[in-house]
Amino acid sequence: MKSDIPGFHKLSADEKLEKVKELAQLSEEEAQLLKKTGALDMEIADRMIENVIGTFEFPYGIATNFMINEKDYLIPMVIEEPSVVAGASKAAKLAREGGGFTTESDDPVMIGQIQLVGVPYIDAAKKKILENKEEIIQLANRQDSTLVKFGGGVKDVEVREITTPSGDMLIVHLMVDVRDAMGANAVNTMAEAVSPYLEELSGGNKGLRIISNLAVHRKARAKAVWKKEVIGKGAIDRIIDAYNFAVGDQFRCTTHNKGIMNGIDAVVIATGNDFRAIESGAHSFGAYTGSYSPLTHYEKNAEGDLVGTIELPLAVGTVGGSTRTNPIAKISLKILGVKTAKELSEVIAAVGLAQNFAAIRALACEGIQQGHMKLHAKNIAVIAGAEGPLIEQVAKQIIEEKNITVSRAQEILEELKK
Repeated sequence: MKSDIPGFHKLSADEKLEKVKELAQLSEEEAQLLKKTGALDMEIADRMIENVIGTFEFPYGIATNFMINEKDYLIPMVIEEPSVVAGASKAAKLAREGGGFTTESDDPVMIGQIQLVGVPYIDAAKKKILENKEEIIQLANRQDSTLVKFGGGVKDVEVREITTPSGDMLIVHLMVDVRDAMGANAVNTMAEAVSPYLEELSGGNKGLRIISNLAVHRKARAKAVWKKEVIGKGAIDRIIDAYNFAVGDQFRCTTHNKGIMNGIDAVVIATGNDFRAIESGAHSFGAYTGSYSPLTHYEKNAEGDLVGTIELPLAVGTVGGSTRTNPIAKISLKILGVKTAKELSEVIAAVGLAQNFAAIRALACEGIQQGHMKLHAKNIAVIAGAEGPLIEQVAKQIIEEKNITVSRAQEILEELKK
C-alpha cells in the first residue's frame, strides 16, 4: 500500500473513501460503516478538518446527581472507558449530603505570547515596551471590536526575559479577556497585529506569535464535603492516605491526575471544546510550582468529614469553534443549561473533583477492578457475540472464573446456547 496519493485533498469525501478502500483493501461493509455519520453529517465534518472520509463515534452518557452552587445539573460525558460516568454520578450523589459542590472561577483571561529574538538591549527594550503599553493595548483591541464591545479585549501587557540555547529572548504577554470563547483565534490575531510594533520598540525580530495553553489567569475551582456518616470514617482515612501517595510520588500522581481528566475530558469533548488544550494546560499547571503535584487536595475538617478541592486552568468556550459547528455539542450545552463559559468551566471542575474522588474511593476501599471489570466483562461478552440476557450471564461467569477473555466468553456462550 502506498500513502503518496497525488491530488488526494482535491477529491470529494466519497472519492477519498473509495481510494482508501482500494488501498487498504476494506470490505464494502467496512466502507459503509465509515460513511455512517450519525448527527455529524459528512458536509459538516468535511468543513471541520481535512481529508475527511467518515466520522468516529464514542458513547455519550449522562452523569446524574450533580448539585453545583445549589443548582442541579445533568452532565453529558463522551468517553469510551467503563465506570467513569457511573463513578462521577455516585460521587455526586454522596456529595449531596454535604451540600453538593461549590465552585468559582477567574475571569476568562488568556495569554498571547510574542517571541522577540535578537534584541540588542534587553532591559531598555523591556522598559520601552512597558512605557508604550497603552498603545499596544489599543492596537490589539482594534483587531476585535466585537469582543471589546462585550467587555473583553487586552487588559494588560507583561514582558519576560528568558534564557535559551539560542540566546536570551524577550517574551511579551498580551492578557486577553476572551469572554465566552476559548479564545485562540482572537488572541492569535491580536498577537500577530502588535508584533511589528514590538519589533520597532525592541529592535529585535518577531518569532512565534501564539496563544499559551497554560491559562494560569483562567482557573476554575470546586469544593465538596463528603460526610463521615455517608462514606465512613475508615474510608476517609484510606482516601487521605491514597491522596498523600500521589503527593509524595510522581508515578502515582500522574495516574491520580489522569483520573481527574477522565471526567474533565469527557465533558470537554461533549461540549465541542479542545480537550488537548485542557490536558496540556492541566498537567503543566500540575508542575507549575517546580514539581509535579496533584490537581486535587483532600483533608479532614473539624467535624472529621472529608473535604475535597480542585483548582486548574479551564479555558473552555460556549461560542465559536465546534461548540457551534457540531450539532451534538450544541445539544450538550442545552442539556447542561450553562449560560457562560465561566459557568461551564466551574461545572467541569466539579466533575473533575467528583471523578477523582470516585477513583480514589474505589482504589482505596474496594479495589479498582471490582466495578471496572464488571463493566469490562460485559464488553467482552458482547464482543464474543452475546446478546440480551446472555450478556449478563456470560459476564458474571467470566468474572467468577477471573478469566475475562474473549475466548473464554465464547466458550461459555456456546455452552449456554446448547
